[in-house]
Amino acid sequence: MGLGPRSPHKAGRRFKAGGKRGRGAKVLGRPSGRERQPCPPPDGRSPPALDAHPHLSPEALGYFRRALSALKEAPEAGEERELMVHNVLKEVEAQALALATNRTGSEMLQELLGYSTLKPLCGVLAALRPSLRSVACHRCGVHVLQSALQQLPRLLGSCAEEEAEEEEEEVPPLETLEELVLGLASEVCDDFLFYCGDTHGSFVVRTLLQVLGGTLLEPERARHRGSRSPEAQRTPARECKPTDFEVPESFLNCLQDLSSCFLKDIAVFITDKISSFCFQVALQILHRKVPPLCAHLCNAVIDYLSNRNSSADGSPLLLFLRDQTSSRLLEQVLLVLEPPRLQSLFEDHFQGQLQTMAAHPIANFPLQRLLDAVTTPELAFHCAEPSSRQVACVPLFATLMAYEVYYGLVEEEGAVPADHQVEMGTARALGEVTVLGSLLLQHLLHFSTPGLILRSLGALTGPQVLTLAQSPAGSHVLDAVLTSPSVTRKQRRRVLKTLKGQYVALACSRHGSRVLDAIWNGAALGARKEIAAELGERNQELIKDPFGHHVARNVALTTFLKRREAWEQQQGAVAKRRRVLNSILED
Repeated sequence: MGLGPRSPHKAGRRFKAGGKRGRGAKVLGRPSGRERQPCPPPDGRSPPALDAHPHLSPEALGYFRRALSALKEAPEAGEERELMVHNVLKEVEAQALALATNRTGSEMLQELLGYSTLKPLCGVLAALRPSLRSVACHRCGVHVLQSALQQLPRLLGSCAEEEAEEEEEEVPPLETLEELVLGLASEVCDDFLFYCGDTHGSFVVRTLLQVLGGTLLEPERARHRGSRSPEAQRTPARECKPTDFEVPESFLNCLQDLSSCFLKDIAVFITDKISSFCFQVALQILHRKVPPLCAHLCNAVIDYLSNRNSSADGSPLLLFLRDQTSSRLLEQVLLVLEPPRLQSLFEDHFQGQLQTMAAHPIANFPLQRLLDAVTTPELAFHCAEPSSRQVACVPLFATLMAYEVYYGLVEEEGAVPADHQVEMGTARALGEVTVLGSLLLQHLLHFSTPGLILRSLGALTGPQVLTLAQSPAGSHVLDAVLTSPSVTRKQRRRVLKTLKGQYVALACSRHGSRVLDAIWNGAALGARKEIAAELGERNQELIKDPFGHHVARNVALTTFLKRREAWEQQQGAVAKRRRVLNSILED
């Protein structure tokens, strides 16, 4: 489809099909409104860069709107489409700054860049580069730069092919895409603190870090696809699924140079909200592409915060965990730290402070990242050595207490830790289960080898498991035992057998009754008979209880007590239907 007339005086000329790419092809006449250059101030000084934006005429805006519409209607592949893209973006080069800093023009230019091939993209970047600071720090221009950089995963692979074509056509050499990106990075590096601290400029830094590292994070890809949904904007960086692409070695070298700039003003990047976002993205990229530099930056953050004024509550690091800006950076640090460094960080700074952190409205978020970063059940809590203490790990994890604190022991510094006494473990009632402790146990139960946690659960007494099941947070630990694919049937039965004799107490509890329902739904006919028999002994008590009577109805307890044979047939049919359904789902 051709473009409509540009004005009432001239008929709109069509895009010409065929001919050499980029030569002799005509597009609808050039936009009539030329850029209105700002007049220099009377004193002869250059005008402020951020205010001197050229004007985009309505005629030019209309031209690019029609061009974009024609591109959307053109066939997805073919020489005609390539020619249209080439010619439209050639016109863009002359008015790139005016388009980028106009709200409507910026949105159209972002869409046009999505159609761009290599050479037109280089032309647009080259046109914007002299005004980099002005564009990067403009509320509309920043999105154009981001969109241009986000084309690299698509176009880097075609660089060699198009450069070969240019040599055949003897086109005067222009800057390559690699040179243009490295040039942008060099300018950003020269004024790094400014760009990182600017509300709009920081987005360019974050995108540049991803492009240089050959990794695009999910929010950036969503933005490139045009997603503006609140859900997409709220997606935390830590939940992103990055996409990797090949980049030249020069990009990775430049990434390291750019990331080293964080060390020069590390206090700013820890405490300033806008600048901190750039640091967080850098840690994610470096963790994937340059782990030694990532570890070096993490150590620099920890060392800086650890050497601030001491807190009366313990490590000075805890003060920053309660600060909204620095705690976000520390969340990312915890996610990328290697296990040995993570353990030493825990022992030096978090030991004995987990409950305090869990109760704090801000510090609980870094604590959740610490739990996410746990890779083995043996990490921390003073229950790894001696090995006899490992059987006590579930109460410690659930309550977020170290071994000595939980059991009220006093050990001299440097003394060999005492062996765990089984009698001491069974005599101690289970402490209050914290939400984060429950999350940690659920996380560990989904490990490929949760044997340590299951052995500790199996060592709990019936009343201790009952307390866990009746807890709002702890009940979800038993949910994980019942649903985790890493837990075998035999292991599951070993943990749940300690609840024998506790079924009535479970049934008469708000959270325990829910656990009992889950156990019942997964139980074989023999196990169901045992549960129903125990509940039947106190049928009247169950019927009068607000939670118990629901369990009695679910178990069909009246039928069990009065018509046992009918009950068994009914439960056998239910078990058969469940087996058939499971086999279908497995297929």
